[in-house]
Amino acid sequence: MLEVKNLMKRFRLDNKTIKENKKKAKELLDVREEGRWFNAVQDVSFSCDPGQVLGLLGPNGAGKTTCLRMLSTALQPTSGQIAINGEDVVAEPLAMRKRIGFLSATTGLYHRLTVRENIQYFGRLHGMSEENLEIEMNKVFELLDINSFADKKAVSLSTGMKQRANIARTVIHQPEVIVLDEPTTGLDVISAKTILDFIESYKGSKVPVVFSTHHLHEVEKLCDKVVLINDGVTKFNGFLDEFKALNKSGKLYDVFIQLVENKEVA
Repeated sequence: MLEVKNLMKRFRLDNKTIKENKKKAKELLDVREEGRWFNAVQDVSFSCDPGQVLGLLGPNGAGKTTCLRMLSTALQPTSGQIAINGEDVVAEPLAMRKRIGFLSATTGLYHRLTVRENIQYFGRLHGMSEENLEIEMNKVFELLDINSFADKKAVSLSTGMKQRANIARTVIHQPEVIVLDEPTTGLDVISAKTILDFIESYKGSKVPVVFSTHHLHEVEKLCDKVVLINDGVTKFNGFLDEFKALNKSGKLYDVFIQLVENKEVA
């Protein structure tokens, strides 16, 4: 189980930004700017049980990626709690990192290695035995439809192929929690479907999956729970049906606009 409570992350503004802000009218400033600080994430809480898929929603700049980077231990929270199966991620980031699979926009592959060599390399980094690595590679390559290009060098892959290989790298060590930051952005329909089917394969398993997206049809198809954040604050945290019920239309788009703009959508 993944639990996130009152997560906050602030960054110090550079001197140039501080000077520029002093010249701006108060209503033109980002609501998260406070003196010398930018509160990228102000107060975010949610939980995801084993076998659930949680969709993290919000407009650009809402703080989604910052949240996910804190979940992955890539960023240290300013305050708040993150726990995996009751164990404190913030207190033991290096130890807990081995139990997390994190796909970010910058997750990449070694271009001179084949897909297979890349995945073997990262599996060995996680201390996997050769036997277990081979078993897991066979499973993941089948689920992500990688076998047809497994022996191609990463430099020659299409965008969709690279993303599938990146996801294989993310999950090869059998993480206890999977965190994916916009995994289908920029992909063709077939590659996106393959990745969505892969995420769906975890439903009912022992692994909670959290992924951010701007594609509401992905949320409709996959998610058990939804978290929407805006200005670094949780605006909704609950089940998909509860999210839909917030607007009489029952449409995800209408609920999203209603929560972000604080007005009813006709």
